[in-house]
Amino acid sequence: MANEVFLYPNVTSIPSQPGIGSADKLTRTKDGAQKGDFDQVLDKAFHQPGEAQNTPDLSKVRQPLKFSAHATQRLQDRKITIDQPTMAKVNDAIDRAAAKGIEDTLVITPDAALIVSVKNRTVITALEKGAMSGNVFTNIDGAVII
Repeated sequence: MANEVFLYPNVTSIPSQPGIGSADKLTRTKDGAQKGDFDQVLDKAFHQPGEAQNTPDLSKVRQPLKFSAHATQRLQDRKITIDQPTMAKVNDAIDRAAAKGIEDTLVITPDAALIVSVKNRTVITALEKGAMSGNVFTNIDGAVII
């Protein structure tokens, strides 16, 4: 098997389709790299004319926080309310947990504890802070206290 030789045909273009070839429409960027048609179209899609052409920062695009049906029921049953400033802090806590590579986290707010799937940005369950004493939290790999 070590002495086998595989031959691959050298295909550079298809005669019936003009414009398909290894050297067609490559342009050089400021740093000397070559860009093909696809890269140029992609750059145009992400950037406005006259704007500096850098890679778009997708880290600033934050998905909204969701609540599972179980978490919603727990919030209602336990009469837990989360105000807008606390919700913003929970979102920031999830961002910090994601930056550390945490998948499932315990987020402790002044009034409640939330188990959150960081990857899905979904609150899995919730309990009021007074009921936390003596509880054991499992299936988490991090905690954020706000």
